[in-house]
This record gives sequence, C-alpha cells and structure tokens, in this order.
Amino acid sequence: MALDLYADPADLTAALVDIPSVSGDEQRIADEIFAALGALDRFEIVRSGNSVLARTNLGRPTRVLLAGHIDTVPIADNVPSRTAGDVLHGCGTTDMKSGDAMLLHLAATLENPSRDLTFVFYDCEEVEHERNGLTRIERDLPGWLVADLALLGEPTNALVEAGCQGTLAFEVTTRGKRAHSARSWMGHNAIHDAQAVLQRIAEFDIRTVELDGCTFREGLNAVDIRGGVAGNIIPDECTVRVNFRYAPDRSAADAAGAVADHFNGFEIVILDNAAGALPGLSQPAAADFLAATGGRVQGKLGWTDVARFAALGIPAVNYGPGDPLLAHTRDEHVSREQIGQMTEALRGYLV
Repeated sequence: MALDLYADPADLTAALVDIPSVSGDEQRIADEIFAALGALDRFEIVRSGNSVLARTNLGRPTRVLLAGHIDTVPIADNVPSRTAGDVLHGCGTTDMKSGDAMLLHLAATLENPSRDLTFVFYDCEEVEHERNGLTRIERDLPGWLVADLALLGEPTNALVEAGCQGTLAFEVTTRGKRAHSARSWMGHNAIHDAQAVLQRIAEFDIRTVELDGCTFREGLNAVDIRGGVAGNIIPDECTVRVNFRYAPDRSAADAAGAVADHFNGFEIVILDNAAGALPGLSQPAAADFLAATGGRVQGKLGWTDVARFAALGIPAVNYGPGDPLLAHTRDEHVSREQIGQMTEALRGYLV
C-alpha cells in the first residue's frame, strides 16, 4: 500500500520500518517516498539515485533544510515492526525512520510554512563516505543544499544535539623478525611490541571541551588488532587499528597532527578523517530554533552529517525522536508519544 503521509507519524514510522532498506537496498523505500511526495503536488521534486529531494519555492525570507537518511544497518530479526503499548519496536525505529516519518508528515501537513523548506531523504548514510547520498547530491545538485539552517532528524531523545565530534581512524604497525617459536630468541615478536602502542593510547590526554554550552569529550581507543602467522612462528608484524573521536574545536589537520605527535617514533597510516562540527548556536538561525523547541541542548557525541552542512557554512543541528543509545541494537525501539510530541514541536517552529 502507498505511504499515507497524513497518518499519525508513529503509524507512518511503522510503515517505513516495514519496508526493508539496509544500506544499498533503498530503491523500494525511495520509490514510495518519491510517489508520496509527488502526490502532494506542492513541491519541486528530483530523484538522485535512491535519494529524494523536495522543496517549496514560496519566496519566504529564509529556508530550512530538513534531512533524514532512509537506510538502516543490517536487520537483526527486527522487521516487521511490532507495537507494545506506547513502544514501537523494529530496525530503524530510532535510527532514523521515526525522524523520517516526522519530516514526511510535516511535508504533507504544513500548508503555509513561515519559511521555505527543502526536504532531503538520502541513501547509504550507514556506510562509507563515498557511498553516502549526500556526497552525490553535494557533487551533482549543490543548489539543493543551500539553506539558512539544516535540521537532521537523527535520534536525540527530544533534545537538540548541536555540533558533532570528528572521527579519525588510523593504524599503528609494529615490525619484528620471524623465527621458529622453538627458537624465539632468534626472532623479534611484533605482537609483543604492540604493548607499547597500547600504553601510548592509555597515556593520551583525553580532553573535555565546552563549546556554546555543549560538552564534548574526546576518546582514543584501540578497536582492532591483527598479527600472527602460525602457531609455531614468531610474528614479524602486528597492526593496531585506533579510533580517535575529537572535539570540534580541532580541525581534521589538527587531529591528525595530535596523533602524529603522540605516536612519534611509530609507523602510522591515516585511514580516514572526518572533521566534526562546531555547535554554531550563536548563529541567529540556530538560536531561534533552539528557543522555539524549549532550549534543551547538548553536544552530539558521535559524527553525523551536520558536519557536512557546517562545512558548507550552514548552521546545523540534530533533532529527532528516539534514544541514540538504542541505535543499531537488536532491541531498537521508540516511543510513539515522543514521535508525536517532537513532530508538533517542529511544526510550531516551522509555522
């Protein structure tokens, strides 16, 4: 059945959850969203791969961009959705089909917004940067990403989450010399040398930074370790993969420099580095939104696509139903009441 954008946004969330859309398999849900928005006959609409974009052209003095990704992590026996009282269970209920439902419902029911609106429903957010639909849109349709404020419907549990951490992935490799394990003194064990890498991680100065009233706590952690050849061979190589979550007052270059300085003397390879986003709450558009939604704000502990908009010079915040701590879990769920409450709060700002 076609999506009913006028339905209760919690019911619309369930309908979206019941359309499987693991990253790379979003064609059906994109088709449904494209058809439902097209039937409203009030938007300029374009399709970019499995991303759907719609905007008003009402001549308002400001424009707000409202974005949500339509993909999910792999399903974990949690589709179709199920409801128990106020709680809606299912893959994507929190991350972030409830946020998508909130935006789609408002697209259908906001007949006279005080601002021009751009809706962006995009694919492949849960996978690598190059596959992310926003990467393609920024390259092919940059005019669609122009706005005075960007709101992402990522789960925030009824708060406004401003800015986001940067994330840097790198590998540290130790090298030794192979030998038969019966004659270990004739070799040099690279895995044993990894102890020094782990010690260096433990000695890192973990900063807590306050920006615009938001707290960002950094973290440096080993997330993978690989080494070994066979049960009777002294290994000549060991690689520790490390993730650095850094506060948004550091640029990507600053973060890379801090890592290089701290691991001076080790062999390091940077794998990926995505800068964070400053909260930007001092900018008028963001301050107005915060005031309109109750003023409850915290820093985003994690990386989201608000960083993309910040890099474009657009203040951006996260605002969506669901507890972010439940994202990607088997028991992912969301409060139906919270979906409705946040939808109406956002409506109040947009009218």
